[in-house]
Amino acid sequence: MINKYKKKPVTISAVKWSGDNLKEIILFTGLHESAQKLSWKEYENIVQNDGLKIFTLKGAMSADVGDFIIKDVNGEFYPCKPDIFEKVYELVEEN
Repeated sequence: MINKYKKKPVTISAVKWSGDNLKEIILFTGLHESAQKLSWKEYENIVQNDGLKIFTLKGAMSADVGDFIIKDVNGEFYPCKPDIFEKVYELVEEN
């Protein structure tokens, strides 16, 4: 039998990756252990050359400029494309 389901209303936190707000993203997600040995400049260069990586339980995921970085209800971070984000989420509180 095929059933229909809808998402439960939950509130998440998110930051939009603009390409120049790396410090804001790291304050939000924390610095992954693989980057903790690097200087900030080395880390910025890696992100500039290789792109922003968000480390999830499923492994590293690439985030493109314009993607939202979401902290889900379990505290996991992951990137979300803006078109999907806008279909699923609406602003509750602006900081």
